[in-house]
Order: sequence, then structure tokens, then C-alpha cells
Amino acid sequence: MRQLNRLNQYQRLWQPSAGAPQQVTITELASRCFCSERHVRTLLRQAQEAGWLSWKAQSGRGKRGTLTFHVTPESLRNEMMEEALKSGHQHNALELAQLAPEDLRALLHPYLGGLWQNDTPTLRIPYYRSLDPLVPGFLPGRAEQHLAGQVFSGLTRFNGTSSEPTGDLAHHWEVSTDGLRWDFYIRSTLHWHNGDKVETVQLQQSLIALLALPALRKLFQSVSRIDVTHPRCLTFILHQPDYWLAHRLATYCSRLAHPEQAMTGSGPFRLTVYDSDLVRLESHEQYHLSHPLLKAIEFWITPTLFDYGLGTSCRHPVQIAIGEPDELASLRLVSNSTSLGFCYLTLKQSPRLSEMQARRLINIIHLTELLHTLPLNEGLITPTQEMLPGWCIPQWPELRDVQLPKTLTLIYHLPVELHTMASQLKQYLAQQGCDLTVIFHDAKTWDGCLKLADADIMMGDRLIGEAPEYTLEQWLRCDALWPHLLSAPQFAHLQATLDAVQTLADEQARHIGLKTIFTGLMESAVLTPLFNYQYQISAPPGVNGIQLNTRGWFDFTQAWLPAPKS
Repeated sequence: MRQLNRLNQYQRLWQPSAGAPQQVTITELASRCFCSERHVRTLLRQAQEAGWLSWKAQSGRGKRGTLTFHVTPESLRNEMMEEALKSGHQHNALELAQLAPEDLRALLHPYLGGLWQNDTPTLRIPYYRSLDPLVPGFLPGRAEQHLAGQVFSGLTRFNGTSSEPTGDLAHHWEVSTDGLRWDFYIRSTLHWHNGDKVETVQLQQSLIALLALPALRKLFQSVSRIDVTHPRCLTFILHQPDYWLAHRLATYCSRLAHPEQAMTGSGPFRLTVYDSDLVRLESHEQYHLSHPLLKAIEFWITPTLFDYGLGTSCRHPVQIAIGEPDELASLRLVSNSTSLGFCYLTLKQSPRLSEMQARRLINIIHLTELLHTLPLNEGLITPTQEMLPGWCIPQWPELRDVQLPKTLTLIYHLPVELHTMASQLKQYLAQQGCDLTVIFHDAKTWDGCLKLADADIMMGDRLIGEAPEYTLEQWLRCDALWPHLLSAPQFAHLQATLDAVQTLADEQARHIGLKTIFTGLMESAVLTPLFNYQYQISAPPGVNGIQLNTRGWFDFTQAWLPAPKS
């Protein structure tokens, strides 16, 4: 970045006298700027032409000239940033921002939140971390899951708050009476983000590649093959009925990318930038459903910027703020809800931990003040007695006579609240004569965790998608936790039970079957929920159409900005 280099060189000239006039030689200036004498003369000439300084040389080699400064480096940086922001060069602005975070508050004030940039309605969201690649299959982060749903389309989708899938790339589908053949009728007006028409055979290729992933193979284990039975029809042939199939195809993990271009989708927004400091989405003009009301969405990712009090979209990852930094504390709350997703605790019963001891431990969590005394931000979490609404935890006597093991091992992964939970639990168990060894798995899922086999207790976070019951079925099928938590016969029985439930054509019957499974897990002290999160989104006046979804984000296609006042 040429501007940044010029600013750095000007800063080096300025620093020794803090802007006061200097008597200095060309040789000294070249040493200060780490360049040749010829180059430093060019720098001085360019800076003088720009009005930044004056240089009066003295004739004769080694003579001292007079260097007079007319502007400060801070004011130059401000001008450069404003020009970069006005011209839409976000990368340049963010690179300049790294130099002086303390100056960003005033500079970025007009540019965050919603604004019209060159007659283009744009929403800019300050974000606290870089985003992981949008690879096919399961993604650990809520933001990445949400983006996958905005960039890519699936054969089916969830619409709004409905837990029943509806058409997306397929406008309708039919199921044979035996549940073994599913015909999905593909829209004829589909386009990839690169402008090419979507061919049904491309969708078949992408689906076959997706189902080859080990985790997705578990999810679609009933699918024998996928055929193109008509230029606009995809047919799934199953070896056993799976009435969750349309749900499986509607979730973010089943969204389809171009078979030869992994970041090219057909969703409402196309990716134009996906870097560590900036993500930009622009509306897809050939989108086959309702078009977005905004032209562009940007994530400005500058973690060091937030350390200086500018504010962030995530004061906590479940509390998103969209807006100007000076107003983050007073932004209006536009949407909030209690997440159906939950943090949970599981217990692996073995010769080290019996079912009665596991029940005693769960009682310590739910019948004491442990969950209510966690030193967390007020309003962030809500202790829960339910897995889902109506799926209540069992009520047992206090079991004070049951002695806990002398030692136990707990392993847990993110979110950060489980740091506090693990510390509190260790203290409570120490009072009962149980020494708890605590191990932290620094990730958002159990994938790649090598210590699960040695743990007695596990704590993690279970996101709930648009269809709560189905999401929990997917959790039991695909999460790496369950083969380590259950014995081989128990795990095989669980999978066989899930297979039996998926063959039930009636949705309510499938829900009842899943509730029975989870009730059994809670009754046998294998699983208990801990707390739910309080999702929040705050935004400045003028940003409209924001409504929380089940992942704690909002549908980007529905957000809109009023026209600017003349």
C-alpha cells in the first residue's frame, strides 16, 4: 500500500523533533528512512509538493538543510483514512487503522452501521474475529453457519421461524408411498453467482461430493444413490425410509456450491471479499427467490481495534451490535430471544462413576446455587431445567448418602462461559471430597479431541437450528462425543433407535420418538442441560428489518435502510 509507506516515511522524518524544525543532512535523513540519499530526495520533493513539509537544502556536500513540517502524521492518517473510506477502499482504511487505534473512534463514526455508499445501501458490521473458510459440511461457528446460508442454496430451506422445510433450488418434491424414492423438481431459472445457469447435473455432482464427507455420510446414511431422472429433476433412492431427508437437505451443512468453484454459490448474496480483515457480500441480482433489500453487507474484522474501546459487534458472541462506535452503549435493542441451544454436561458411566453417583453430581448442579452464582454478565445466560420446551430434566431425591468418587476428570470446549462453570464445579466437588481434574479443549466442537476417551465428564455447547427436534437427531448421529460417551452396545442401540424414528412418516410421531430418546438419556444421568443464552441484536436508528433467527443472527435479505435525506 503506497499511501501507508509514504505515511510511515513521513512519521520517521517527524519523530526526532516531534514536528519542530530540524537542521539535518541528507545522509541523516536517508539513514532514518532506511533508503538511499537519492530516494530520500525524492521523498522530500513529493512531500513538499503535497504541502506536508518544506525542505531548504544548503549547497555543499554534508551541509545541513532546514526541514519544516506543515502537517502532523495524525492529521495525514485521518485524511488518508477518510479518503479510503469514502472511495470504498476498505482494506486500505483498515490497514491505516492499525497504526493508531486511539484515533479510530472519530474516524469510523460515520462509516459503521447502515449507510448509502455511492447510492448503494450497505450494512457494515464490526466483528471481533476472523472468519473460518466456508468449507462444505459442518462448520463450528455460528457466524460461518449463518453466512453459508446467505451465500449458498440447498435443495430445500427453512423459511423464517417455521421448522418445516420449504422449496429452494427445488420448488417441490414428491415421496413414494414406501418412502424410498424422493423426486426433487429443480427450478428452471437458477444462476450461479458467476452468471452461469445452474445445471441439474452440477447439483448432483455437488451432492455426491458432499455425501462423500465422513460426517455427512453419517447424516445421509440411508441414501443409496442420487440420479438425474430429468433435466429438471433430482431423484434420491434410499435403502430405508428417512422422513428427515428434506430437513437434512435444508440445513446449512447441505448447502451446495458450484462443483468446480468452492466459493461460488447461488444464494441471495455472493462473496466478493473473504479475507482475514474484511468480508464483503453483495446481492445476487439473479437470485431465484425474494431479492435482498441491501446491496452489500460487510464484516470489518479488526480485533486490535476493539481493544481500544471502539466497541465490537460481539461484546459477547451472542450479543451483536451493529453501529457507530460512540453509540454502542446506547444502541436500541431491536431483537432478543432465549436460545433453544444450550450448554450441556454429559457423564460417562464406568467403574469410576456409577449411575447413582452421576445422579448425585447432576443434583449438585441443579439443586444448588452453582448455576445461579456464576460470575457472568447479567442477562447473558439463563439456567434451564429443560432440554427443549417440555423436555424436562428428571427430579431425583438429594442422594446425600451417595459418595462421589475420589477423583474425576472433566474435559470441556468453548464457549468461554464453560471456563467459569468448570472452575465452579471443581470447587463444589472439592467440598464433597472429590478432586476434579479439568482439561480444556480449545475448540468449538469435539472434532480432533484426543482426550475424550479418558474423561468422566464432558461439557460443551449445542447449537439448535431452525428445526429443534431434527437438530438434536443430527447431534446424536454425527457428533464425535457419543461414541466416546456410550459403550459400543449402547451406541449401536442409539443408532438403531434413530433409524427406527426416521422411518415414521408422521412428524409428531418422530418428535415423540426423539423426546423418548432424550428423556432416557437424562433419566440414566448421561446428559443434562445447563443453561441457555440470551441472544440480542442492537442497531442504530435507520437500520430496519432485523429479526433474530435461531442462530442468533438475522436474515440479511430482510434488512433495509431508508433513503438518505437530501
